[in-house]
Amino acid sequence: MRIGIIYLGLLFGLHIDGSAQPTASLFQNGNVFDGSDLHSNWSVLVQGNEIVYAGLAEDLPETEVDHLIELEGLTLLPGLIEGHSHLFLHPYDETGWNDQVLKESFTERTVRAVNHAKATLNAGITTVRDLGTEGAAFLDVELKQSIEKGLMPGPRMITAGRAIVATGSYGPKGFASHVKVPLGAQEADDRELVRVVREQIGHGVDVIKVYADYRWGPFGQAAPTFSVEELRSIVETAASSGRMVVAHAATEEGMRRATLAGVSTIEHGDGGTPEIFELMVEHKVALCPTLAAGDAIMQYRGWKKGVDPEPDRIVQKKKSFGAALKAGVTICAGGDVGVFTHGDNVRELEMMVEYGMSDKDVLRSATSVNAQVFDLSNLGKIEHGKMADLILVEGDPTENISVLRLAKFVMKDGKIIKDELGS
Repeated sequence: MRIGIIYLGLLFGLHIDGSAQPTASLFQNGNVFDGSDLHSNWSVLVQGNEIVYAGLAEDLPETEVDHLIELEGLTLLPGLIEGHSHLFLHPYDETGWNDQVLKESFTERTVRAVNHAKATLNAGITTVRDLGTEGAAFLDVELKQSIEKGLMPGPRMITAGRAIVATGSYGPKGFASHVKVPLGAQEADDRELVRVVREQIGHGVDVIKVYADYRWGPFGQAAPTFSVEELRSIVETAASSGRMVVAHAATEEGMRRATLAGVSTIEHGDGGTPEIFELMVEHKVALCPTLAAGDAIMQYRGWKKGVDPEPDRIVQKKKSFGAALKAGVTICAGGDVGVFTHGDNVRELEMMVEYGMSDKDVLRSATSVNAQVFDLSNLGKIEHGKMADLILVEGDPTENISVLRLAKFVMKDGKIIKDELGS
């Protein structure tokens, strides 16, 4: 079956009087996942960068269009939103984290990030929440600005710049005491935290990321870093500028403190218990579980998935994720991509299904849920007035999330980025 785009409009959208008009694209007669549910025999009309109609094809008013896209055999859905990305990192089995931070130049890391951004967008991810450059200062803010200026293709970015860590907790580590090495985040404590948050805001970050715990226990185990009061000072300072705070937290106590402090999301949440997840529900804190990151790291360490018994880390992760689902925690879709390959973001969505979510709920997480949690009111749904971030896949992702791996068509902000439909 050959499915393509038929170009119907006047060249470049010029009307006879010479005035420029926004390009109109019509997605006609097919399956549409609107961010909540799947609908059949729907049509979606895009004018410029805005969705102006989404509903039954038979109710679509007559209109002149420039592009007609037949949806037979395809599903139209909102552009995917990646909730936890690191565009300035690449897989640790290629280069270890320490060496990326200490040995790769800012130029190299930026070139890699440009390639990562392009691969991400081509995979149908039109928005990413990029949670830290890991030693590359505020280059994520500059990358975002370059994308917005049209200098390069890439997803819409929510940036965090330099994560905030407690003094002495973060790395790179393992060097002699007299050697001072650049860190992968920004150290601060107590009253200094307010200044550091304001400094990061001044550099243009969209969210503040804090490490509520880290591997700095006596035997290298994860343990809490900041007190509840310190975390609250971060949240209150960020909130006064209209920004959210996200917290890396893998321990029960780190998650408890971050939740009580008022963060918007907890990243990872490996050590979550039923009680902690109930607390998160009470305080309306969402979980971004990053299942694929731990899965990838264990494989880098020699675990042969599907052959060897599951490591304890994987067993515990499945248990905690199941407890979060049972408690009714809002689940964001975010894989910590960068630990594994950019463009392979669907790996996280597949694991969310494998660990207990339905395909449809995972799809909601990657679209409307992420949009709501990240305060992206004009994204994540296909309805009148929303921004035209749209993708097309063959098959039904509400029944088989893996069909998202083959995005045949990508539109971001009303512009066609990728078209593999043929003609």
